[in-house]
Amino acid sequence: QVQLEESGGGLVQAGDSLRLACAASARTFSSYAMGWFRQAPGKEREFVAAISWGDGSASYADFVKGRFTISRDKAKDTVYLQMNSLKVEDSAVYYCADRAEGAYEYDYWGQGTQVTVSS
Repeated sequence: QVQLEESGGGLVQAGDSLRLACAASARTFSSYAMGWFRQAPGKEREFVAAISWGDGSASYADFVKGRFTISRDKAKDTVYLQMNSLKVEDSAVYYCADRAEGAYEYDYWGQGTQVTVSS
């Protein structure tokens, strides 16, 4: 079990930046990776970025490469998503997810934080 709590969402203008945080608590297993996903109204949830808890290697969706950066603080059991040069199409609910060691999927999810980018 683990509890994930996202924070940092809000309303910004196109071109602005936001930093999302996902704090894990009550963890009972070791994490293999943590990721960020997003879901816009009327659209399916999509992958944004992920980071390996062990070596910190990161992967990104093509549409955020060069603009978003994922990082983690192992001591705080927290993962961050720095979002720069935000676009209107980045507006969505952003979810944090955790994938346990030995697992094939992200089995644990936070409640999400709303990001709205205005033009």
